[in-house]
Amino acid sequence: MNVFLSYILLGLSLAAPIGPINAAQIDKGIRHGFMHSWLIGVGAVVADGVYMLVVYMGVVHFLETPFMKTFLWLFGCFILMYTGIETLLSANKVKIGENRKDEPLVKSFLSGFFMSISNPLTILFWLGIYGSVLAKTAATYETSQLILYSSAIFIGLLLWDITMAGIASNFRKYLTSRLLVGISLLSGISLIGFGIYFGFQAFNVLFG
Repeated sequence: MNVFLSYILLGLSLAAPIGPINAAQIDKGIRHGFMHSWLIGVGAVVADGVYMLVVYMGVVHFLETPFMKTFLWLFGCFILMYTGIETLLSANKVKIGENRKDEPLVKSFLSGFFMSISNPLTILFWLGIYGSVLAKTAATYETSQLILYSSAIFIGLLLWDITMAGIASNFRKYLTSRLLVGISLLSGISLIGFGIYFGFQAFNVLFG
């Protein structure tokens, strides 16, 4: 049980650093409530699952080719810039009493999924973290336990997503309209900043 809990803690630790997903979750939670914010995180977790499977199957070398690295950096740049600009343009439209049901839930899920799946840092992250965990666990435990402990990582990721969604959606109650707009602007600028960084990395791969 202690080992299982340690893998849940690993999942929490992987999700906790502030990045594009957390910034998007805060913005969605404030704008549209718990479910939209949570589904951003769920989309990201599904993308994490894809990369965990990729690492498990040993095909990560294909993703490390210059072509794929450049494609992922550029795609990530596009997704983040688009989301950030959309957030900035709609910032002034955010009102304390606005209807939280005005955006399809599937859009939040897909936004989180594409933000995470197009992030090369996610590949490197899972290659380094999950790759080493996989090697250690496979050497020590059976396949059934490997699946169990991998599931524990996902539980940790989902627990963090629920926490973030709860904080963002409940924090809305204490905000003024002006502060709400300010947070939306900061979230948008943050996402655009990450997008610019991704674009710069793509430039380095192409011309570095």
